[in-house]
Amino acid sequence: MGHDVLKVSSKSNPHAVAGALVGIVRAGGAAAVQVVGAGALNQAIKAVVIARGMLAGAGLDLVCVPSFAEIDIGGESRTALRLAVEPRQRSTSATTA
Repeated sequence: MGHDVLKVSSKSNPHAVAGALVGIVRAGGAAAVQVVGAGALNQAIKAVVIARGMLAGAGLDLVCVPSFAEIDIGGESRTALRLAVEPRQRSTSATTA
């Protein structure tokens, strides 16, 4: 399954990123959120949390799987974090995460 890649920076608006994630998930897709640096990761995680709340009413939850990715920025190789964000059906059990 292909992932739409959302590049998030430390200056990204987490609500805007969450809206993009929700749009992708509701369209039946999955996204890869790509970040470089702690500030960008902070904004990306906030966006995933916000998106989870937005999708909860539809009975959907999000799974977030982190990995490393080598990317090129201005001719220089950098290590990025990539978060694969995919939907899953909410469990009907009494336990919550």
